[in-house]
Amino acid sequence: MDYFLKTYKSWKYKNTFFLLLSLVTLFYFTGTDFGQQIITNISKFGYIGSFISGIFFVSTFTVAPASVVLFKLAQAYNPLLIALTAGLGAMMGDYLIFRFLKDNVFVEIKPIFMKLGGSSLSRLISTPYFAWFVPVVGALIIASPFPDEIGIGLMGISKLKNWQFLVISFLLNSLGILLVIMIAKLV
Repeated sequence: MDYFLKTYKSWKYKNTFFLLLSLVTLFYFTGTDFGQQIITNISKFGYIGSFISGIFFVSTFTVAPASVVLFKLAQAYNPLLIALTAGLGAMMGDYLIFRFLKDNVFVEIKPIFMKLGGSSLSRLISTPYFAWFVPVVGALIIASPFPDEIGIGLMGISKLKNWQFLVISFLLNSLGILLVIMIAKLV
């Protein structure tokens, strides 16, 4: 047991491995009947279901079912309140990903990044043009109905403070969710 703990603690890419493992597990789980039933039952919880769906709205593998739940909820409840509560959930989901990426995964993959020409890319990203460009592109991705991981990653490499990230994430996710709901109502 001591050998296992010692090996685990010294393992260089444990957070990256567990991130990939969790994504594969999540992808498998959402494809099962049980996973689909859970997603469908979330819509029975009203605004709390909207908050929970917002958390799932930010992930590559759960954005589609979360969008369906949000659309169902917007038919029965106030679409603006659905967008705001789902935006809060999405902000929470984004922040968890943001902190995990920034504190764990980015630290682990930085040596790989540096070996693949990272110093040149770092200098390019540090220029005044990219200092504002990278967070703007990340924000646009978060505001879109596309999954947020890339946008969060871009915002994670910028020098945003946590409170700035939270405000931007809430506003953009709420707006993006409201637009998805409104477009779905039109179609």
